[in-house]
Amino acid sequence: MAGAGDNTRKNAPVDTRHDRFRTAVAGTMRAISGNPELEVTYSSDKPALVGDKARLPEPPRRLSAKDVAVTRGIGDSMALKMASHDSAVHTKYAPQGADARAVFDAVENARCDALGAQAMSGVATNLNAMLEDRYFRGNFHEITDKADAPISDALSLLVREKLTGAPPPESARTLVDLWRPWLEERCGKNLENLPDRISDQSGFATATRDILAALDMAEELSQEASESDEQSEGESDADNPDEAEADVSEDDAGEDSAPQESERSGEDDSAEEMDDAANTAEDMREDEMGDAEEAMDGVRVDDVDPRALPGVDYRVYTREFDETVTAEELCDTAELDRLRAALDRQLSNLQGAVARLANRLQRRLMAQQNRSWEFDQEEGVLDTARLTRIVIDPMQPLAFKVERESDFRDTVVTLLLDNSGSMRGRPISVAATCADILARTLERCHVKVEILGFTTRAWKGGASRDHWLQHGKKPAPGRLNDLRHIIYKAADAPWRRARRNLGLMMREGLLKENIDGEALQWAHDRLMCRPEQRRILMMISDGAPVDDSTLSVNAGNYLEKHLRGVIADIETNSPVELIAIGIGHDVTRYYRRAVTIVDAEELAGAMVDQLADLFDDKVEKPRGNRPRRRAA
Repeated sequence: MAGAGDNTRKNAPVDTRHDRFRTAVAGTMRAISGNPELEVTYSSDKPALVGDKARLPEPPRRLSAKDVAVTRGIGDSMALKMASHDSAVHTKYAPQGADARAVFDAVENARCDALGAQAMSGVATNLNAMLEDRYFRGNFHEITDKADAPISDALSLLVREKLTGAPPPESARTLVDLWRPWLEERCGKNLENLPDRISDQSGFATATRDILAALDMAEELSQEASESDEQSEGESDADNPDEAEADVSEDDAGEDSAPQESERSGEDDSAEEMDDAANTAEDMREDEMGDAEEAMDGVRVDDVDPRALPGVDYRVYTREFDETVTAEELCDTAELDRLRAALDRQLSNLQGAVARLANRLQRRLMAQQNRSWEFDQEEGVLDTARLTRIVIDPMQPLAFKVERESDFRDTVVTLLLDNSGSMRGRPISVAATCADILARTLERCHVKVEILGFTTRAWKGGASRDHWLQHGKKPAPGRLNDLRHIIYKAADAPWRRARRNLGLMMREGLLKENIDGEALQWAHDRLMCRPEQRRILMMISDGAPVDDSTLSVNAGNYLEKHLRGVIADIETNSPVELIAIGIGHDVTRYYRRAVTIVDAEELAGAMVDQLADLFDDKVEKPRGNRPRRRAA
């Protein structure tokens, strides 16, 4: 018999232990950080903290004590950084060199974590669990060579040991032991000075710079000092960068860190100041360093695009930070499996409909294959349909048939998927599923398929924009973002091996900006290297090319104009057959052969119809003056 009050919560949502845990972690983070506006989300992507938004790993449904401690440790570390870290101070003292910057950042994170561990024993326990899990997953316990052991991790763990007295986690003990003798010999005295400065970020940063100098990273520090000197017309002491940082006044420090400050303030700077900074920096480069040293930190700046199109004024500021990667390079195997499973669950109802459409395409292709036989040949495959003639008249010669190589069998198809932020949600899920099933279908018909994606590595310009800001803000720099081109499935890779890679599109944070013109060039160039006689490129997008960083410093139609030039070049001068499908976006104004659909659910049908029509068009073309033979 039901107890009293049992009927009052029949329709209330069940508050599971999993949900209560997530809520508790978010509340704890707001309390530790002192920021009640902190937004905490959970996903399968890597943990991240950006502004007032924190992303934590999705905890498993069946929580173990270890899972609880690790998740809480990640949240505590982020909250402590918000509470104890001043990004302006960090930027002021941070070195420019990549190796020195990695060490500097790692030591600062250790300082923030140590402050929490000293104040709260529970936080210390959570942080220990987080570090143990991190280094165990990274297989640091299997390291045997110092070359495989990052010095930034080793030094941060040594600093943590000095600040809290806690030994390195078991999984990272080998890592620390490989570096400990060398580090203590070089900077042991400097490490002893850190505990007294743990509450003073500026003093701690100065001490960290002393450590970097002791580790023979002074060149990376003096590089920063020399850049600051050039921008302030050289009055500081370049031989003693640490003293210069400590002794400089607040006003002078603001001048010395002008590139960083302009990056942080962005539009707050007046147009006049930005022009002055750009002109000053450019004059100094021309007069003192020359054109050959425009990129003083080794970054190659491309004034002219080597793949420039006639009549199209398109430049790339630098390709140094662009990347072409496979799905496996962005995500480990276990996470790819989880993302693929999530994709399958989302589209379980759609897969049946897409499969039926794909089967229709397969039947049409197979029908074309049947028409490619040449009968009554003197040699080849025995034509069993004509064996009755031999029974009737044994003197009749045997009939053979020869299969003519079908047009579609010597074909490669590239599916180029827009991985921009506007595709997030249902559109990218449908696109991934359609590409997956279509690739499997064409593979059955002996048509090779390549699946590619394009996006950028960061919002708002990434490392390319940072470099541009720090080197004088050259006017009209051209494309100003870091490209990320992704190979989900290579043409020669079997579908069964690449199937799970498409789950990467479900990863939180992957989808960013879209620069369609260069992506189309990239996919086209890959196709041109293929041995197949027929090459088909299908672009699937939901909008015009958009990159805020590039468009903010160039004309508003800069990317769109380049896209039109690339399309015109391919459609006019290339043997590649180009087709496009726009999701809620009219692509017919760009592409000669295109279709626009309103809903992502229509994508499967549009893809199948477009490919089927292409193959039909090819079959309908006569071979020279000889009439094409129709199937019986």
